[in-house]
Amino acid sequence: MRASMSLMSSKAWSSNMHDPTILLWLVILCALVFDYINGFHDTANAIATVVSTRVLTPRVAILMAATLNFVGALISQNVAHTIASGLVSPEAATEDVILAGVIGAIIWNLITWRFGIPSSSSHALIGGLCGAAIVHGGSSVLLWKGIEQKVLLPLIGSPLAGFAIGFLLMLLIFTLLARTHPGRVSATFRRLQVLSAASMAFTHGSNDAQKSMGIITLALVSHGLLHPADPSKPVVPLWVVLACAAAMALGTSAGGWRIMRTMGHRILRLEPVHGFAAESAASIVIFTASHFGMPVSTTHVISGSIFGVGSSKRLSAVRWGVAQSMVLAWILTLPAAGLVAGLIYEAFRMMR
Repeated sequence: MRASMSLMSSKAWSSNMHDPTILLWLVILCALVFDYINGFHDTANAIATVVSTRVLTPRVAILMAATLNFVGALISQNVAHTIASGLVSPEAATEDVILAGVIGAIIWNLITWRFGIPSSSSHALIGGLCGAAIVHGGSSVLLWKGIEQKVLLPLIGSPLAGFAIGFLLMLLIFTLLARTHPGRVSATFRRLQVLSAASMAFTHGSNDAQKSMGIITLALVSHGLLHPADPSKPVVPLWVVLACAAAMALGTSAGGWRIMRTMGHRILRLEPVHGFAAESAASIVIFTASHFGMPVSTTHVISGSIFGVGSSKRLSAVRWGVAQSMVLAWILTLPAAGLVAGLIYEAFRMMR
């Protein structure tokens, strides 16, 4: 009896996997779940420094980050266009490929969250989508020029830019305020750090929430519900924008305490002036990337900025052992999420 019921359940699932409408709804649901997980996975990016320096309480900081993540998600669609049309050829972007990619990204995100590793949700999603697409149609279905220009170069360049800007900004602050009383400096930057943390939360929403918007838009185009005049810039429907912005904000409100401890304490012992410099540097890099449609990792950028700020004081101020483990996680994210997504797609194919 149990074997019969199991067989019937398997057949029902296999039948559902053939239904394009059900697949579309599963993609939308999983994309919103990914956005929610991205929110609590990356909460630390925006508020770890402002909490670790005790400028804001965790509750107030999370509420601020959730609100500004929502607002930031509404300002642009450039990153969504990259995800929807710049990574995988249209004929390979089937609903089951997209679904496998998103599930692979979710699984990798949960693994890294469980162990407090500040890996990249962005690259987990990109790696998952590319991994599933490769299993579906081989490496030729990937748009390598777009991947090189919008993924691989920013993967290397964005944390280095954060490091350099954080380093230079901290040197500038030291130079300008060298004769100012430390107590006055600390009091001033405690106030300024609220603004820099707010900027970081806003730019996080402007980049990260758009990735799920791009995934859902890609699925709608694949399903035939959207017919963009310019395939390279499909217009994201308003309901998709609002749903993804809300999912990101709700996830942010849940908080990411494990990763926050790594970002706020284990890399460098932060003062308000350090937090301001790191968040300001990261915000500049992320805002620029969003303008050019580059789906960068906010985790990589803020981490690089913190390293740069710490190095401006002295190299020994940064705990480079933590940095080494984080860089390893960054390198592993794209192939690991791609492998998980590829296995999931293969499982889908076996169920047909």
